[in-house]
Amino acid sequence: MRELTLEEARAFLRRAHRIDRRLAGVDAALRHLGYVQIDPINVCGRMHDHILRLRVEDYREGDLFRYLHGDGTALGPESRRAFEHHLPVPNRGILVAFPLEAWPHLHKEMRRRSRTPGAWSGKLTPREKEMAGHVLERIAAEGPKSSEAFADTRKGRKVWGAATLGKATLQKLFFQGRLLISGREKNRRIYDLPERVLPSSALALPEASEKETCRWLATLRLKQLRLVSLNKRELELVEGLVEPVRVDRGPVVHILKEDAALLDAAGAGERPTDVQLLAPLDPMIYDRPMTRRVWAFDYIWEAYTPERLRKRGYYALPVLSGTEIVGHVDLKADRSQGRLSVVSRKVRRGHASMDAVGRLERFLGLEAR
Repeated sequence: MRELTLEEARAFLRRAHRIDRRLAGVDAALRHLGYVQIDPINVCGRMHDHILRLRVEDYREGDLFRYLHGDGTALGPESRRAFEHHLPVPNRGILVAFPLEAWPHLHKEMRRRSRTPGAWSGKLTPREKEMAGHVLERIAAEGPKSSEAFADTRKGRKVWGAATLGKATLQKLFFQGRLLISGREKNRRIYDLPERVLPSSALALPEASEKETCRWLATLRLKQLRLVSLNKRELELVEGLVEPVRVDRGPVVHILKEDAALLDAAGAGERPTDVQLLAPLDPMIYDRPMTRRVWAFDYIWEAYTPERLRKRGYYALPVLSGTEIVGHVDLKADRSQGRLSVVSRKVRRGHASMDAVGRLERFLGLEAR
């Protein structure tokens, strides 16, 4: 078993997450990571753009959605290579971009959602069932629609803010796989029937068995995190795909065999010294226990934390300096004024962050203030 120092583990994670050697495009990034988390909050750029700009060569803001849905014109189903949906994990509504091969693994969770009570993603209420018939009929006859096309003044149940009955119904139909996101207009979802979004080859794939999906989910964790604690069941499922390692004499964790060559690279040569701003939910720090253990950094995204309880800020970006996480910068973009403002900053002495802020400023097309 390979024994790693903390320094070696950190260098390995940078390499495995492709921060030191970027990928050629969004397609390569999706396949490397398994999926990319999508989030609508746009304070200083959206989550998925922050994640991909560190991993994809020449990535531009909005490239993920252009890849998913086309650039300016509707993307036909046979041209699509990826789609938006939620991770098939009960009681979690994490929206992500998936490659097409994920589709067979979503059906079981879609059915469960259609039978389980829930204000946001559960089965349709009597009012929503009535609305669903109207929604599906219109979309089938007239083509893709957003929630604005269903001007019903009645309110749906309040989940993550007020929603009209039409919007709540569309959301549930999406969770259940009866509609898919076919495009976006200024981040507003446009829905259509699955057969008009996904290519016929993807729709024809047989539904995965429970064991196949459990193996796929365990593999997704490894692709997302690259350094993972596996339980006995997960280890049985991915046996043959992983290698054990130990970090700083800690418990055994696992990496993908395809990443094993990076261990030697991480243990030799010069250490990176560049400074990068990480997404609040960047895959490299998403696993909080592992982040505490390897990076000595206890981090929580505070966008949904009451203001009085925040320690770092609404949209604080962790600062990665070489193989250390040395603080955070809380930024806010004013698009109308073309300005990127530093709301707060706390970076360990001896480390600088403003060059990284400047790169983000240029990525967003703003002028740092």
